[in-house]
Amino acid sequence: MALGGSLASEMHMFQLAHAPWLGCDWTQDSEQTLAAVRTIKPDLLVIDHYAIDSRWEEVLRPHVRKLMVIDDLADRRHLCDFLLDQNWFGDDMSRRYQCMVSDHCVSMLGPGYALLKPEYTTLRNLMPPRDGEVRRVLVFMGGSDPTNETGKVIDALAQPGLEHLVVDVVLGVNHPDPRGIASKAEARLATNLHSGLSSLAGWMARADVMISAGGSTSWERMCLGLPAIVISIAENQTATSKAMMEAGYIDFLGDRSDVEVQMIAAAVRRCLADSSRLRRMSRTSQDLVSGSGAERVCEIVLG
Repeated sequence: MALGGSLASEMHMFQLAHAPWLGCDWTQDSEQTLAAVRTIKPDLLVIDHYAIDSRWEEVLRPHVRKLMVIDDLADRRHLCDFLLDQNWFGDDMSRRYQCMVSDHCVSMLGPGYALLKPEYTTLRNLMPPRDGEVRRVLVFMGGSDPTNETGKVIDALAQPGLEHLVVDVVLGVNHPDPRGIASKAEARLATNLHSGLSSLAGWMARADVMISAGGSTSWERMCLGLPAIVISIAENQTATSKAMMEAGYIDFLGDRSDVEVQMIAAAVRRCLADSSRLRRMSRTSQDLVSGSGAERVCEIVLG
């Protein structure tokens, strides 16, 4: 379905909120991609970029059999055959892409379609139900953690009454202060520092509670029934984190700029005091994220 002439002209002048992330004008990027597509001649083209919308997709659409978009912002139109948004927004989920995609587009919405590695499903099937007791805490604030929320969390876990907990801290490759984190971890007993991990699955299975950012790690954690205290480190994490907190899936503390050390410590103490709440969070998390999302997406796209 091609856009009408006047609409196409109007949209050509429109700049998306994340347009600078593309590194060049969308017309240049689409032409360069088209050159590659003409050589490769793929049956399926998958697009996962906040700076791409229906204008770019209209250029490529005639040259591939099917076009799939991965998105979670719902802030721009798409011209695609399949749309995947694995995030959870409660009752708003089914309405977010109204008028954003054509009638023929197959929308796959929610964590039931989360693209997880097979190891998460394997571990899920091997693990016994969680007992709600907190002995070990896993800390991971994303690949970059630009404002060093990891440091805040370690300080919180060093507070009185929390020193007995075993803590595993995982640093992403782009953390701004690995030496500072190493120093904090060394100063706190029973604290292990990890980096360069290809997967968090094994550490999630060992942990009783996770303190983390939002994002795709949420679905890995929920597949394994691991309760979490969440801090938003990016704007696009806030809406889904709020919805998940309101539904009882997580303890969401808010945006990183508003979260203080004592708030994190208080959240951990809440976990220690209420094992039934943690068991419920574990159970409902696994109900929401089955771990079979990749298979479901493949069946739809390749069927």
